[in-house]
Amino acid sequence: MKEKIIVTGATGFLGEYVIQELVAQDYDVIAVGRNSKHLAMLVGKYGVTALQLDLSNREQVLKVWPKSVSACIHCAALSTVYGPYTAFYEANVMVTKTVIEASIAAHIPRFVFVSSPSVYAKCRDDFDIKELDPFKDLSKQSYLNYYIQTKIEAEQLLLTYQEQIELVIVRPRGLFGIGDTSIFPRLMEVNNKIGIPLFRKGQGNIMDITCVENVAYALRLCVEKADIQGSIFNITNGEPMPFKLLIERIFDLLGEEVHYRKLNAQLIYRFASMLEGIHYGLKRNKEPLLTRYTVSILAYSQTLDISAAKERLGYTPIMTVDEGIQKYITDYKMKLDR
Repeated sequence: MKEKIIVTGATGFLGEYVIQELVAQDYDVIAVGRNSKHLAMLVGKYGVTALQLDLSNREQVLKVWPKSVSACIHCAALSTVYGPYTAFYEANVMVTKTVIEASIAAHIPRFVFVSSPSVYAKCRDDFDIKELDPFKDLSKQSYLNYYIQTKIEAEQLLLTYQEQIELVIVRPRGLFGIGDTSIFPRLMEVNNKIGIPLFRKGQGNIMDITCVENVAYALRLCVEKADIQGSIFNITNGEPMPFKLLIERIFDLLGEEVHYRKLNAQLIYRFASMLEGIHYGLKRNKEPLLTRYTVSILAYSQTLDISAAKERLGYTPIMTVDEGIQKYITDYKMKLDR
């Protein structure tokens, strides 16, 4: 009999890759999401069981949550750099509380939570970050955005349930791949409009990114591996590289010229802070042109130590950054030619 796995956020970018990985390994997947059209596509493509559900409806979730399931992989989240705290709190904290309590009530043995390495974010270089408790350090400074704040709050909340369910937390860094609507599309748009921001006197920073296929693989390992209760794992490709080199690889494959805009990190950070203040003050829904978090990502180096995932999960990336970029650009060009 096949093991059943619940995947929330199934209609999102990461969710579909997780489904593809699990189905390929002969798991039965229960795909949870709100988009009926996308769920129907997943059913037809992968043979999953669809559960159309608004996870913010606590009563309904507790009523219909599946039983006889081996694990729940909670990918659903509000993941963006700007928005009101109440929206992030509802999507990232309260929904997580509902989903883990529904999983406990259904006697599901393991809960895998997709968090974010943005919990480590600081306006300074930080290399080989281990999965240490980031909360003490962050409590001494203001959060760079509400997404970060609520991801930390969600992690803290989940730790209170450790005696009732096996908990595993994963922090994957800079996901990219076919279907990405964030990293590569934004870089292409910015290059065409104003030029790629380059800080540090034009030298840029060192950054970690991750093929989404590798994250899906790591999440499957989190379902399968024994004796990882209470573990937190950083996940990257393990190939940190200069931001400028990454950009040049992307645009070389595109056959396009890169347009750089050299900027001063301190000045731009203050400008971004002012823009955020104006947008929040005027209660604008549209994201500012720049945010403090975006500046911190582009101006400062951040690399993660993935030795825990390698040693305890047996994680080794199954796709290199170069392979991931090539795959993305090939697909991008094919769609342009249609």
